[in-house]
Amino acid sequence: MERKRIIIADDESLLRNDLREMLTALGYLVIGEVGDGRSAVNLARELKPDVVIMDIRMPDMDGIEAARILTAEHIAPVLLLTAYGEKSLVERAKEAGVIGYMVKPFRDNDLAPAIEIALSRFAEFRLMEQEATDVKEVLETRKLIDRAKGILMDTQNIREAEAFRKIQKMSMDTRRPMKEIAQAIIITHEAGC
Repeated sequence: MERKRIIIADDESLLRNDLREMLTALGYLVIGEVGDGRSAVNLARELKPDVVIMDIRMPDMDGIEAARILTAEHIAPVLLLTAYGEKSLVERAKEAGVIGYMVKPFRDNDLAPAIEIALSRFAEFRLMEQEATDVKEVLETRKLIDRAKGILMDTQNIREAEAFRKIQKMSMDTRRPMKEIAQAIIITHEAGC
């Protein structure tokens, strides 16, 4: 089984060392350690870890803002480990898309389940995003084909089924997707050809 790759971001080097030892003992691979949020974002962009574990309060950029960027760019799930459990921080973390939030001190056996759940949720979110993209693509294709059918029906005085068959045949003959054929019909019509 492939070891999960983790970046640790905490401004206290002693805590980073302890966390690295804990994670290594649990079978994870720590691929980078940084002391501020901006460095965490840059390192995560470069190394593409499986998970980023970070503190909230760090210099230059706090962990929640770093998490917002990593989430928006779909780089990796973020698990916040922090000594602060205030409601306002939890709300900010939720809005930033943080997948997990653990309040220090925590035990070794709390860490692995939190990481595994973060990985699982992140994979689910990615799958949902892909499905939404696929549905959007299907709808866009359908709209283009409907528009192209309408053009063929109007310009060639044919029925809808026949217009669809013409688009389908052009697609097969040219080995191009129906979406591209529909776009070509629309562009040609709009150009007045």
